[in-house]
Amino acid sequence: MPKQYNQITADERDKIAVYLAGGFNYSDIARMLGRNRSSIMREIKRNGSQQYQVYTSMYADKRSLERKSIANRHARLKDPFIRDYVHTKLKEQWTPELIAGRLKQDHPECSISHEAVYQYIYEDAPELKKYLPRSHRARRKRKTGRANSVNRIPERVGIDQRPQQVNDRIEFGHWEADTAVSRQSLASLAVLAERVSRLTKLKKIDHNNAEDFSKAIIARLESVVPAKLKTITYDNGKENVNHQSINASLGTQSFFCNPYHSWEKGSVEQIVGLVRRYLPKKTDFAKVSDDQIAYIEHQLNSRPRKCLNFRTPYEVFSLTRVALQG
Repeated sequence: MPKQYNQITADERDKIAVYLAGGFNYSDIARMLGRNRSSIMREIKRNGSQQYQVYTSMYADKRSLERKSIANRHARLKDPFIRDYVHTKLKEQWTPELIAGRLKQDHPECSISHEAVYQYIYEDAPELKKYLPRSHRARRKRKTGRANSVNRIPERVGIDQRPQQVNDRIEFGHWEADTAVSRQSLASLAVLAERVSRLTKLKKIDHNNAEDFSKAIIARLESVVPAKLKTITYDNGKENVNHQSINASLGTQSFFCNPYHSWEKGSVEQIVGLVRRYLPKKTDFAKVSDDQIAYIEHQLNSRPRKCLNFRTPYEVFSLTRVALQG
């Protein structure tokens, strides 16, 4: 009586190969192994060599293991809604970590790890690799003469005198300013970032000089409520020498990084890096429209941040008090 079905073993494959070589038919082999004839036929058909029309136990074992490996491979992002969400957010320059973190907030019934997103991209959707952030070579120190400009900035106050609540990011209204420059033209981009919420303000300027830069900052911040407009931190570039006129217009106070320490305004430095995903270094800013700038600004402010518990700058900036824990 044939025994209850289970997987054919390596020992049985050895016997099948021997019996076939001895001229036994499928029924004889099934009877000697206590198997159904259909099981023997299926085993020989699935795991035998189709090219050479021969069955060997070694080749059959290899074919069986390969089939099991494929069968046990879990499909990634099987849920079409999650898959579409991942595709959409990757194209909006979100990282897999941001996608996984924000998905839990937008759709609590859904869950995915950032590692699963990476595996999906590399294994199932390699065409999405181009949307992943690339690593860059370490920046070289540039001799820009900015250290000398320290002495040319009137009423310069160093960052070491900045209030502790600014450093600790426990109060709204403290901004950082920088420029993204273009090698293709004189035009550049004024970039502003609020330290608590990372809210971003962008403004294209025709010339990277003090007059145009100060006008751009005033234009982008004059509509901000005074409670969220208190200080601005700059580096020591010559475009920042008009900081006093900005303070007079906006009621702000200025602070300056130490020479060659632009990383001391790290929030805006990071945002400049995000802007470069949309406008690479070889972009001619003179050809970039105001609508494009507005679109990039909206995308950055709609982009959740891990440091904000996967909330967006828009959401955090709208809060009446800082509530980033939990």
